[in-house]
Amino acid sequence: MTSTSSPSSKIATAVIVLSDGKTFYGKGLGAEATAVGEVCFNTSLTGYQEILTDPSYAGEIITFTFPHIGNVGTNDEDIESLTPHARGAIMREDITDQSSWRAAQHFNDWLKSHNLAGICGVDTRALTRYILDNGAPNAVICHKADGKFDLDALKKQAADWSGLEGLDLAKEVSCTQSYEWDEAGWDLKTGYGKLDKPLRHVVAMDFGAKRNILRCLAATGCKVTVVPSNTSAEDIMKHKPDGVFLSNGPGDPAATGEYAVPVIKDLIEKNIPVFGICLGHQLLALAFGAKTEKMSLGHRGANHPVKDFTTGKVEITSQNHGFMVIPESLPEEVEVTHASLFDKTNEGIRHKSKPAFSVQYHPEASPGPQDSHYLFDRFVEMIDGKKAA
Repeated sequence: MTSTSSPSSKIATAVIVLSDGKTFYGKGLGAEATAVGEVCFNTSLTGYQEILTDPSYAGEIITFTFPHIGNVGTNDEDIESLTPHARGAIMREDITDQSSWRAAQHFNDWLKSHNLAGICGVDTRALTRYILDNGAPNAVICHKADGKFDLDALKKQAADWSGLEGLDLAKEVSCTQSYEWDEAGWDLKTGYGKLDKPLRHVVAMDFGAKRNILRCLAATGCKVTVVPSNTSAEDIMKHKPDGVFLSNGPGDPAATGEYAVPVIKDLIEKNIPVFGICLGHQLLALAFGAKTEKMSLGHRGANHPVKDFTTGKVEITSQNHGFMVIPESLPEEVEVTHASLFDKTNEGIRHKSKPAFSVQYHPEASPGPQDSHYLFDRFVEMIDGKKAA
């Protein structure tokens, strides 16, 4: 069994075992726990708390390429859902002591409180290079204070896991009943705002919605009603929406699409303005008749350049996805609006005659740059144009 030892396996209290047997030893952090998932890497310099609580990371063990994790501690505001959805955290250095007036809890204590295992002392550059060369592997993260690991059993657990392809994880992270959302953007002096006078009503299909997406919708004057991922078109229309939002989320879009795509098709036929992000983008493409596929690496970070062909501008974006839309599979009536300048993969589409568009990346950021906030305004303009017609 191939191993990479830092620190020595003799003193390690945590281990990462890949499905091919490659092993990384380190110091255990957070909870003493074992979890299986797909190992990916994220290049963001900030936002570890938002990343770990992003529902789109369900099924993922996250390798942070930036070494200084934990330096702002944790708090009750910088979360994208109530609990983490990632299955583990891999770091180069030990957790940095917190240094922020907003910190309410040490990052290690936060990991423990959510029963999330972490490991540090890992050569994250070597692990990232492995992923670049071989694709994102299935693996097990195991933290045990006594340092006693059954490596063969852990390897088997990793090898036996089905992986993300064909897996519908949206149903696991979606809300189970509808609710109203009126929390708006954050301000340094006052914290989160509140929508007092809604100008339009948006129904958000929750495939794993990040809170900051809902805040961005509320900040543009939209009353937001969040509904479960398996809500029917008929029940959505009972809310009398001015527009429908398709949220981000984890897993294979083809699996989630088995129940979501017929609903989206129905909404498109009704000419309801539709805006999708991330998994919502992939589901909209499937509803248009396109196809999706698993990526070898995926895109995860806050520094991805994307070109908007409708304006000619380049924006720096926040991204987190392991599947993509195949541009060649898009029908004639759908046009590509955005593309990655890293690898030319599809990042946005819109229908030529229906009020529906989507992007693969995360315009709400959290964490990341705010170059793409204009997309929420674009959605609102589409809604208002439809209402005025």
